[in-house]
Amino acid sequence: MKKIAIASLILFAACGTETSKDQAETQKQFIKVDEINPAIKPGDNFFMHVNGTWYDSAKIADDQSGVGSYSFLNIPQKQLLENILSEVSKEEHPEGSIEQKIGDFYASGMDTVSINSRGYEPVLPILNQIQSISDLNSFHQFIASELQSNTRSLIGLSISPDDENSSINIAHLSQTGIGLPDRDYYFKSDSSTLGIQKAYQTYTATLFELTGSTTKEATDAAKEVYAIEKALAESHKTRIERRVVKENYHKMSVAELEKSNPQLGIKSILEILSLDADSIDVRQPAYYQKLNGMLSSVPLEDWKTYLKAHTLSTYASYLSTDFENAAFEYNKVVSGQSKQLTRAQQMVQQVDRQLGFDLGQLYVKRYFNEDAKKRVLDLVNNLQKSFENRINQLDWMSDSTKTKAKEKLYAINKKIGYPDVWREYPVKITRENYFENVLALRKDESRYQLEKFGKAPNRDEWGTTPSTVTAYYNPSLNEIVFPAGILQYPYFDLYADDAVNYGGIGMVIGHELTHAFDDQGAQFDKDGNVKNWWTEEDYAKFKTKTQQLIERYDTFTVLDSLHIKGAMTIGENTADNGGIYIAYDAFKLTEQGQDTTKIDGYTPDQRFCLSIANIWKVKVRDEFMRTYVNTNSHSPAMWRVNGPLMNFEPFYQSFNIQSGDKNYKPENERIKIW
Repeated sequence: MKKIAIASLILFAACGTETSKDQAETQKQFIKVDEINPAIKPGDNFFMHVNGTWYDSAKIADDQSGVGSYSFLNIPQKQLLENILSEVSKEEHPEGSIEQKIGDFYASGMDTVSINSRGYEPVLPILNQIQSISDLNSFHQFIASELQSNTRSLIGLSISPDDENSSINIAHLSQTGIGLPDRDYYFKSDSSTLGIQKAYQTYTATLFELTGSTTKEATDAAKEVYAIEKALAESHKTRIERRVVKENYHKMSVAELEKSNPQLGIKSILEILSLDADSIDVRQPAYYQKLNGMLSSVPLEDWKTYLKAHTLSTYASYLSTDFENAAFEYNKVVSGQSKQLTRAQQMVQQVDRQLGFDLGQLYVKRYFNEDAKKRVLDLVNNLQKSFENRINQLDWMSDSTKTKAKEKLYAINKKIGYPDVWREYPVKITRENYFENVLALRKDESRYQLEKFGKAPNRDEWGTTPSTVTAYYNPSLNEIVFPAGILQYPYFDLYADDAVNYGGIGMVIGHELTHAFDDQGAQFDKDGNVKNWWTEEDYAKFKTKTQQLIERYDTFTVLDSLHIKGAMTIGENTADNGGIYIAYDAFKLTEQGQDTTKIDGYTPDQRFCLSIANIWKVKVRDEFMRTYVNTNSHSPAMWRVNGPLMNFEPFYQSFNIQSGDKNYKPENERIKIW
């Protein structure tokens, strides 16, 4: 589908227009039956049955790693944001206004002539600060200054609710220190990973060359940096290990941490940051033990080289074109993207990243229909009732645990469209000096996060911008969030029939509700505390069922011999499998859900399934897919369709799935948790 076509659908669906429902229905076909490939049986591969014709003809733009819906729906979204930014940047606005800030920030980043004329001069003060490090004390001072600029090269400090007391925000330390996508990339030896390792080291060396080092000096420096990172990576927990919440919570006194790991200088760093903390949660202690030892064994000059490399990498995209190109050459190997985004699209991403809620206000005013917010809230409420009914009918859970589960279900906070209270950015932005604007906003972000310490969590806060095509569940706050960006076709349309909306945004809502009860969410109570609310027997049964799902997804092949990592994706897979049933049950309560009238030759139940395949209609590059499978907690799009449908009995009935079909599973092998 072309960008302009998607954009027109968004405008039509999201804007407050006077177009009648009848007119809308004649202009849009919610299930594109011409994209269905009848040569592929529904029971063999439903994803390709529904999307096959589109998939075979879809072209991935050179400046993208994929095309379609889900996260790639953000591509046309960014065009809408670019329209806003292009307009406001050409006009004068009162100083300090939303329009002035985002317009001038955008304009400063579009001034590539000025940016290129400065080369790497903007980052020189930071590089000089690193060069002046002479002992451990000044090393700690620099690490603290990094954190004040929202950079975490070696110390992964964050502020968020205490896992065991969600009513208060505390300081947490998480593993960090590496530049490759994941710790495993330092130890694998397949050709794809070796190519990424080489590209990363070349990128690091290029950064040093661009700041005046000879080729040999730059190559040697890159090797030093890589050696430090690889040593740190040895201490990292894997993504699978980090899914066990209790094993990634180690609250201890600052005095105890200082005594056991004196080289870290944690007490000094916290004092510089004005964090009066007597305790701290060290999520991955092995990393900090390793870092503590290396701060004694690795020469200070090598650490300075490491800090320079990470500083240059952090700020590369804000410097001259040669730095930006170096970063892109590395990214090409990881994502398969062969062409850089236009400067305008890069700046759209940057404005959304740093002034996202200011930009979001303008997006919502221009493109979001308030009726969508009301309608989606109705769907959320309907799915909550559907979920309650499913809990009541579970044959593996005791009544006492069911009571706790329903209490948690109805305690979930619902956020739809955009925040009730908008975040503000008290930063002076000018049309000149792009780098200084970026740095000022990074410092403001650090201030914003650090000021949360010791306070109750802000229940009005959002973790994503309103224009982003996403949704999430936050276990610490027991909340589900559906930004305006996802409340559009193919996920939702005011004029679509219920089968399409319940199979679309309904599936997403059910997915997020189920996250409250996946392998991680199940470890949090209704108030967001890590606290056991299960009977021992019930939790054992739950673990058995999730293990079945892990083993099932382990068998799914993505590329060549590359398989989905069932244990890493179990949370999302649980949510997909639960979400489909919850959405379907809610759909069956509607008038259309109880009817059999066909639209475009398909029954309501069939359209519900077709809508599910439609919302995950995605095609990506192989390079992107390999990185995705190794680093992302979601299964690839095809298996977000085929995986849950294998266990979904209404799918078998509505499409007459039979034994012998490739994705057929006997009834006793259809895994059901929620």
